[in-house]
Amino acid sequence: MGSIGPFQIIIIAVVILILFGRGRISEMMGDFGKGVKSFRKGLAEDEEPKKPAAQIAHENTSASSPAAEPVDSAKSEKTSG
Repeated sequence: MGSIGPFQIIIIAVVILILFGRGRISEMMGDFGKGVKSFRKGLAEDEEPKKPAAQIAHENTSASSPAAEPVDSAKSEKTSG
């Protein structure tokens, strides 16, 4: 008493097939598979190495500031005198 035997499992399976039909069950399993695949893809994206915040801030400031131009000696003579 209390345990489910093979006969009860067969009855439950038949009732589920009658309620949902064969096509609906296969559609639900396909959606379930897509959900699992999407979940695994999301986990893989989270596992990518992340840069420390200080490194990201340094990259942002160096990319936004203009690069220093090399000083030309002929140009500096013209402006100074």
